[in-house]
Amino acid sequence: MRSSIVIAPLVAAIVGYGSTIALIFSAAKAVGATPEQAASWAGALCLATAAATLYLTLRHRMPLVAAWSTPGAALIAATSGVTMSEAVGSFLFAAALILLTAALRPLGRLIERLPASIAAGMLAGILLRFVIDVFVQAGQSPALVLPLVGIFLLLRLWNPAWAIIAVLVGGVALAWGLGDGALAFSLQITTPVWITPAFDPAVLIGLGLPLYLVTMAGQNLPGYAVLRTDGYQPPTGSILTTTGIVSAVTAPFGGHTTNMAAITAAICTGPDVHPDKNKRWMTGPFYALNYALLGVFGASFIGFFAGLPPALIATVAGLALAAPLTSAAGTALADDRDRFAAMMTLVVTASGLALFGIGSAFWGLCVGLIVMGLDRARAK
Repeated sequence: MRSSIVIAPLVAAIVGYGSTIALIFSAAKAVGATPEQAASWAGALCLATAAATLYLTLRHRMPLVAAWSTPGAALIAATSGVTMSEAVGSFLFAAALILLTAALRPLGRLIERLPASIAAGMLAGILLRFVIDVFVQAGQSPALVLPLVGIFLLLRLWNPAWAIIAVLVGGVALAWGLGDGALAFSLQITTPVWITPAFDPAVLIGLGLPLYLVTMAGQNLPGYAVLRTDGYQPPTGSILTTTGIVSAVTAPFGGHTTNMAAITAAICTGPDVHPDKNKRWMTGPFYALNYALLGVFGASFIGFFAGLPPALIATVAGLALAAPLTSAAGTALADDRDRFAAMMTLVVTASGLALFGIGSAFWGLCVGLIVMGLDRARAK
């Protein structure tokens, strides 16, 4: 037993929660969630993360730490014209697809064969608007946003994840100093709020299917790669079954999807945690405990974020997504053969195009696959 077994999951929880909670708040606002529903959403995600992590680590004796889908939250936040009930219906649909992937191995192989450039192009298109919005807000609130961009650019040279925490803390202090927003904090216990799902076919295709795809391509597959890099063979069937079940259970309370952690997973899986890789699974229960506490007291933070100026929320969310955007764009454009198809996927997704009530992520995926198919046919 080492102190790092306790410290590493604490750092991972702080970084994971602090760097993306603003994005969850933006997603909740985009689908018209009430403050109570937003608090339930955040609490459900934290408890689902805790439950999935605790079960998987104890079951497999590996540091299989879970998280919520950050690209999925960005997708939801970029959505318009969707009600909270319809969003919950799409969350359940995505959970069902995850469970179906676990049950049908051919489907899992099909998802794994989704061209990386197209999947990354769709993800980059989703994230691009958030990063651009940072500089839109800079033009409207330069005194608040520009110092935060400077803080981020400097601190990311030391540690990109902690740079986001610094932007959030510094932004709150700066907003208070400028008299912008009503800053208040009170300790509250989260009350689960049941949201009856509504199943609109257009929303299921336009939001639920892309949510499933970006969760698989943007979270689970990178999460598996992190585990393999550190010497583990991830039990993909068990992971998908577990995360699919907890996603389905928490969806009616607002939680969108639970999956393997990608970026923060590396904090708990590497040799700095413990030189013996067979002992690193012990980070799991501590990680689960941290997220359980965040889930129970999640309502405290939602009320706090509700009082922050919109420019600050947009800045924190956009800067937090800058690194994932860079990674996704790099993957999308890496292969010369598929570069044009990937770029078409990116621009259609980023455009916000909505046809027949179906959002741009789906159309970006369709356009990219069609262009890629035509390019491959011509090459033959």
